Amino acid sequence: MTDAPDAAVPPSQIHAQVTHPDGRVELPPGTELPDSHFSNEDLRPVPVSGRHWTTYNFAALWVGMAHNIPSWTLASGLVALGMDWKQAVLTIALGNVIVLFPMLLTGHAGPKYGIPFPVLARASFGLRGANLPALLRAAVACAWFGIQTWIGGQGIYILLGKLFGGGWERAGEVGGYPWTLWLCFVIFWALELAIIYRGMETLRRFENWAAPFVLVGALVLLIWIANKAGGFGPLLDQPSKLGWGTEFWTVFFPALMGMIGFWATLSLNIPDFTRFGKGQRAQVWGQSLGLPTTMTAFAMLSVLVTSGSQAVFGEPMWDPVALSGKADNAFGLVFALVTVLVATISVNIAANVVSPAYDLANLAPKVINFRTGALITGVVGVIIFPWKLTATPELYIFTWLGVVGGLLGTVAGILIADYWIIRRTVLDLADLYRPEGRYWYASGWNWRAVVAFAAGGLLAVGGSYSAPGKGPFPEHGLIPLLQPLADYGWAVGLGTAVVLYTVLMLSWRMPSSR
Repeated sequence: MTDAPDAAVPPSQIHAQVTHPDGRVELPPGTELPDSHFSNEDLRPVPVSGRHWTTYNFAALWVGMAHNIPSWTLASGLVALGMDWKQAVLTIALGNVIVLFPMLLTGHAGPKYGIPFPVLARASFGLRGANLPALLRAAVACAWFGIQTWIGGQGIYILLGKLFGGGWERAGEVGGYPWTLWLCFVIFWALELAIIYRGMETLRRFENWAAPFVLVGALVLLIWIANKAGGFGPLLDQPSKLGWGTEFWTVFFPALMGMIGFWATLSLNIPDFTRFGKGQRAQVWGQSLGLPTTMTAFAMLSVLVTSGSQAVFGEPMWDPVALSGKADNAFGLVFALVTVLVATISVNIAANVVSPAYDLANLAPKVINFRTGALITGVVGVIIFPWKLTATPELYIFTWLGVVGGLLGTVAGILIADYWIIRRTVLDLADLYRPEGRYWYASGWNWRAVVAFAAGGLLAVGGSYSAPGKGPFPEHGLIPLLQPLADYGWAVGLGTAVVLYTVLMLSWRMPSSR
């Protein structure tokens, strides 16, 4: 076996697999993938009979994931940073249109082959090397799970405190926090895992009704703050503190990369969901209708409400839970409580538990299945407690989302280059699970993908910097020479990876057969 990559696989060299008239591919009935080191029931291709998610299912999935507290604070944080509502909505809309393209490109393999993200990554990184991007994605998801769960628990705690009075908030402390806050956190955490433990079909049904419910909740909050402000006029009249000059563009570009970085995780592992799609039309239309439109509309709601809070309370309140806590009647508080609960569960189990569950299963398929991976994700998300990343807009948008976006953009570039340029969307399903096959490379690793990842990641995040007192990085960047690239991390990482990986793969001798 030589360490030589294949280009598009000639049909005569592909193991037996069934290609349907609509282009979807599956293994012949009865095909066994016996090696438990690289396959289990959750990682194997979904048969065509099991791919039945429709356009509505994908659109509802995105509506449910977009309507959540962190995406709300993403938009309202831009207002807190000095943008007016037009600038903030423009930044978010553009970011989501841009990130939609790699999402559709990586999502293509899902309905065509029925495979999840870590299995798709084997084509480029190798059967063992795929654990590198999978574990990176899993680590990010675990951090996000911790952030979302803590935010959800805090939301329940704050709103219940308004209902039950001061005794709830003045309860005895454990580990520096009231035991009532820990109780809300644990209950919320357990509820999330209980839903995902029941499987993907339960998630699909939950998203179908959660999506419209959360949208109604956001509209109610908008109407409430507009009524407090005396109409919509004050919400639209709040001026930009940045103008349209140098100050705005200094904030705009890193903020745009942050907007892209917000969904950079999903641009990688979207095959985890599209593998259940009825076809390419369902995933393309579902995502196109669901992501940019929903995020832009939700951003509009968020910035209008935040602008309204500035008009009513004298300062922009970018936390919707704290703002909801100012409701002056029990019904409003209960409604806000339920909305926060549904919104946070909706995004957290879809975006931050499903994918790392597959990623961890890919690490050790023999001992970790989807449910075990989900439980591990939940435990790790609790242990690391990364909620401090949302303490300020600067940390949240520039530090967390910027660095994550740069690294994950690099992985996305490698996947896109391999699947579309090198393979031309043609994969050998059986070899994705078979040691010593065409995706084995050198002992299960493709060094070209590793080199492209290292180079792209270095250029994307090596110049990361923070304003004095605003973050963990040096003012002039970790590597000062690379600081000018830091504001464009996602684009730099993706572009570098696409070019370098393609050059490395095409310059190597292509074998004529296996």
